[in-house]
Amino acid sequence: AAQYAAADNMTDRQGALMVLCGLDCAEREAALADFHTRFAGNALVIDKWFSLQAGSLHPRVFDHAVALKDHAEFTLNNPNRVRALYMAMAGAPLAFHRADGAGYRLIADLILALDPINAQTAARFVPPLGRWRRIEPGRSALMRAELERIAAAPNLSRDTLEQVTKSLG
Repeated sequence: AAQYAAADNMTDRQGALMVLCGLDCAEREAALADFHTRFAGNALVIDKWFSLQAGSLHPRVFDHAVALKDHAEFTLNNPNRVRALYMAMAGAPLAFHRADGAGYRLIADLILALDPINAQTAARFVPPLGRWRRIEPGRSALMRAELERIAAAPNLSRDTLEQVTKSLG
């Protein structure tokens, strides 16, 4: 928190915020609010703000990612914002690889919602699920089931269908 407060540039402030995002403390919330206010209007920095939260080591990172998808500044119509939130979450083991499969389901739901809007971006979210062969059997089955659910969706774009088919092998 002291490093965040003393930072004289965005990079140092972001580095301190990254550490704070993984902690369960009042300073985390205060720094997140300050960072958002300080850089409001700068879309690239706000994308970082989304990513820092969704990709953190915080024990409740999945809940934070789910809450962020309802944030006023989040929209599926902005590919950079979608990647900032969901790719960060897919890269956060505590969020993506939950034993109950909720992380896999969240990414699969995103792919299905995004495919009619932006097929190329939707297809880019398939590979994290496509790594099902490298995961322990319980989670592997959950990942594969989500891929099969996506493959069964009607009117799936060619891009997404190609990625899903390739992932299912």
